[in-house]
Amino acid sequence: MSKITLIGMDLAKVGLEFTFVGPLSGKCDECSLKNVCFNLERGKHYKILNVRENVNPCFVYNKNKVSTIEVEEVTRTFNVQYSRRIMEGSSIELKSMECDYLTCPNIETCNLIHIKEPKKIVIKNILGRIECPKGYDMRKIES
Repeated sequence: MSKITLIGMDLAKVGLEFTFVGPLSGKCDECSLKNVCFNLERGKHYKILNVRENVNPCFVYNKNKVSTIEVEEVTRTFNVQYSRRIMEGSSIELKSMECDYLTCPNIETCNLIHIKEPKKIVIKNILGRIECPKGYDMRKIES
């Protein structure tokens, strides 16, 4: 099910994925549109499905305007080191592998470059084993 929210005009592109982090400024408290801007859940990942023609004023974004968009929550995938706690439905705390194998294609998802740690998640699905050039027993999971 999609939700309506607002985003800076320069970011309003169909297919863009983002993680909602909450208000960007104290100025947002005074805005009459804050209930539309902040109707998403913090820490959840969303994908823009549609950009509507509606444009609204905003005091935070550099162009002073925000676009009305339709979004849906999307599942995120992470690479985690296997343990007995890794099972569907379990809750785990994500931790970076802090791997230094810079040419590995999985370095971003194993080192959690785009996540502020620590982050608790519930494992929805285990997608399979990841080949690790350093020999770690890694799994790709959905949350």
